[in-house]
Amino acid sequence: MATERMTVAAAMVKALEQEKIKHIFGYPGAAICPFFDEMIKSDIESILVRHEANSGHAAAGYARVTGRPAVCVATSGPGATNLITAIATAYMDSVPLIAITGQVVSNQIGRDAFQEADITGAAEPFVKHSFLVKDGTAIAEVMKKAFYIAGTGRPGPVLIDVPMDIQKQEIDFEYPETVEIRSYKPSVTGNKLQIKKAAEAIKNSSKPLICAGGGIFTVNACGELLRFSEMCDIPVISTMMGIGAIPTEHRNYYGMLGVFGVETAKYALKECDTVIALGARMSDRSVTSLSPFHETTVIHIDVDPAEIGKNSPVNIPIVGDVKRVLEQLLTELSEMKHTRWQDMLCSHKSECAEKNAQNDKSCRFVSPKYFIKTLCKYLPDKCAVCSDVGSNQIWAANNVVLSSQGRFITSGGMGTMGYAYPAAVGVKTAEPDREVVALSGDGSFQMSFMELATAVQHGINVKCVVFVNNYLGMVREYQDKNFEGRRTMVDLSGSPDFLKIAEAYGIKGETVSSNEQTESAVKKMIETKEPYLLQVMVDRTERSLIE
Repeated sequence: MATERMTVAAAMVKALEQEKIKHIFGYPGAAICPFFDEMIKSDIESILVRHEANSGHAAAGYARVTGRPAVCVATSGPGATNLITAIATAYMDSVPLIAITGQVVSNQIGRDAFQEADITGAAEPFVKHSFLVKDGTAIAEVMKKAFYIAGTGRPGPVLIDVPMDIQKQEIDFEYPETVEIRSYKPSVTGNKLQIKKAAEAIKNSSKPLICAGGGIFTVNACGELLRFSEMCDIPVISTMMGIGAIPTEHRNYYGMLGVFGVETAKYALKECDTVIALGARMSDRSVTSLSPFHETTVIHIDVDPAEIGKNSPVNIPIVGDVKRVLEQLLTELSEMKHTRWQDMLCSHKSECAEKNAQNDKSCRFVSPKYFIKTLCKYLPDKCAVCSDVGSNQIWAANNVVLSSQGRFITSGGMGTMGYAYPAAVGVKTAEPDREVVALSGDGSFQMSFMELATAVQHGINVKCVVFVNNYLGMVREYQDKNFEGRRTMVDLSGSPDFLKIAEAYGIKGETVSSNEQTESAVKKMIETKEPYLLQVMVDRTERSLIE
């Protein structure tokens, strides 16, 4: 690329073009106006959200289906600080994000100027790296480094804070083709000796178990995972972030593990003799106790060495890209059979399904489990179910049905309410041909329903399902269990009729009050080629926790 004379703001836009960015999500303000003024000249589409945090969630949804860093933009002060929740959410779930913020003019930094906030300092715990651009001539290198850091190794958010006067500064701009950072060298290939040790442990195992995490999606390793599981006849369970890494109806898949997981996944973890954790952090929500591992060989594969052994003991650590490591492992292994182990888990799964079958339908209201299963019957293979946080997340995680082309998108590590709808907007923007449905509770939806306007303004055909029980359901359950049934600040009485809210935005919808109404309502929603909302009435006492 030849050197050109331009402003720093123009150079930032040029850099985005060089990185093949097609869309950005943002909210303007004076401190970022020079950048947005240059965006007018670009073919990159700027999508105006209604709250800065939602620009980050939308960008996160976009990044999770494309596998590449996505961009969110905000102004200085409250605009920037509103982004922190989205940045932290992306950080916990290893989502590659470029967050660009405007800043007050350079000579006012540190003087408590209007709308000044030390955003690089405030966001420091939640970013892979941050840049405060004090010299406009460095912008090309900063932008290149930001994309490189965000998208390599363990992905994550990178923050670029640019003072308003720096954005207006004229520079000679040339975008580098590559960048090298001496202190940052992610390892992607597994150590050969450790690969051989892992292969030997798998060969000697009678009850091996794969635990698939979100890292599978990060490097597009679903195909390698499926081949590994089928060739070696190894059962698979997943973390919440790993749902869909293997088709949910596959004979080798036994569900989500953890506090809110299914009984068979917990049973498998307890009974196995070898755990192969693939791109999973094995956090407290997934592994509630280390006791199951006291006689278990643990093979932990992750691109981030800091995650290996952090939450559970590890016998064979392998640092590397999960896709690359699986490819290496497959060359060391041959076809196996674990028939007795599979039969044991299959039998347990059948018993649990029979025990829970009677709970799939409710007489007076809509059963969330029944609704989600019915929804999935009408979703095409290429779909995305974006779940919010709360009871709706657990109903979705344990009942969603996905093919190899389906995705389950939710906030895992941070558990951010209000995530689903803006994330769904991002997913649908990235892949317009993918059917995208946001599932929310009435509590979480009220944190982000202003983004209905974003969908309408930009013609983003996202479908929305709101489960209504007039409770913060999961908190209510927690209080019932741990505080002798004393319920505090969980009653959502006073919430609006969400159908009327949708109507105010020009969005059509329907209220579903019984299981009998579910199928026709779902079918109509999926067939509609514009934003749509279903208000689903759920029993106030409906539970999400699995005993």
